[in-house]
Amino acid sequence: MENDLNQQIINNKKSIKFYNSLSKKIDTLNFKENTEVKMFTCGPSIYRKPHIGNYRTFLFEDILQRYLEYSGYKVKRLMNFTDIEDKAIEEARLKGITVKELTQEIAILFLEDLKLLNIKVPTFIVRSTEAIEEIICIISKLLEKEHAYYYKGDIYFDPTKFKGFGKLYGIDMTKWPKKKIRFKRDNYSYNMWNLGDFILWHSCKDENYPCWDAPIGRGWPAWNVQDPGIILHSLGTKVDICCGGIDNRLMHHDYNIAIMESYSGEDFCPYWLHGHHLFVDGKKMSKRKKNILYIEDLIEKGYSTKEIRFFLIYSHYSEKMNFTYRKFEKVSKKLNMFLEMVSNLISKKNIEYSSSEVPKLIETISPIFEKNMGNDLNVKNAFDNVFEIIKELNSLKMDGKISDKDSSRINDIIHRIDEVLKVIFTN
Repeated sequence: MENDLNQQIINNKKSIKFYNSLSKKIDTLNFKENTEVKMFTCGPSIYRKPHIGNYRTFLFEDILQRYLEYSGYKVKRLMNFTDIEDKAIEEARLKGITVKELTQEIAILFLEDLKLLNIKVPTFIVRSTEAIEEIICIISKLLEKEHAYYYKGDIYFDPTKFKGFGKLYGIDMTKWPKKKIRFKRDNYSYNMWNLGDFILWHSCKDENYPCWDAPIGRGWPAWNVQDPGIILHSLGTKVDICCGGIDNRLMHHDYNIAIMESYSGEDFCPYWLHGHHLFVDGKKMSKRKKNILYIEDLIEKGYSTKEIRFFLIYSHYSEKMNFTYRKFEKVSKKLNMFLEMVSNLISKKNIEYSSSEVPKLIETISPIFEKNMGNDLNVKNAFDNVFEIIKELNSLKMDGKISDKDSSRINDIIHRIDEVLKVIFTN
């Protein structure tokens, strides 16, 4: 009986296609007999406050989850909080506080921003420091399999020991250097591949650093092994979808794949999605350029959180996006025009009958929304197409040609769409 119900749920699922960074092509989601989707979404490094570019990525992940749920899937979503890494340690030292004090403050701010932007809180939010046991377990297994090794007290991963290394990015392993090269830092600022072994575990050479006693040696986990530990902690060795910012497609996600698959001996994740950068006035945000924008900067200028959310989702997630105040105001104007039309459409005017074209127009709203959303989450096209239908219906409403019953139908449909967009009825 339960299997029949699961099959019925699967048969009712809407077709969803995405550009898969792993296969390098458009793939249709196929979870076979699964009715629950396990999704890992890269969260913030909580040593500094996220800016609007970061929230563009978190919003694309939110839209993905919401549309999967709209389409009939149950989603178990995990987000990581990176609360221990080189940069966090250095930032805490500069401020004269502990890493824990630094990251706790940013974590609280981030959760407040999730509420402001109507981003659904993931099923699990796990800090790196909460998955130390799993991280140690993974590294121990990698040492046992000889995919990892000690060097001057630290532990490194040797990519040449993992068949298929670099398959996400598409790196040519025939060009891998023959000479042994090791990369000790968690992060490097340049935008290029580190062709060499990467660090998994930093030995504790400075007791001012946060360190853990472990069978593999006293130390702390490197950034690239933290996500695998967090995933093992909450979802196990396999997930259905992984996504994050485009920066993570360079090395970090390939490192995650190599670690997880070396540890488990199984395929880790079949679908990978990456959101692109947001620029400000055509330039990448940076402290040096003094062009970093935060959510509160826009709120202080009088913009609503609904307008901010809409602007950040009103584009294709995999394409570069440029923020200018002129563009922001134009997009906000379109949203507010839509809200006014919807408000008028769902109001009751004591009209008993609709003109003949009204039911046909109403019946097109959901299919056109689903057609575009199911085509690689094309939020902009989905909204624009629904906008045109609503505009036509609003004109008929103004002429008294929509019954109260059909106004209620429109209300129900738009409410359902807003379970995905969260910009229409949400305060």
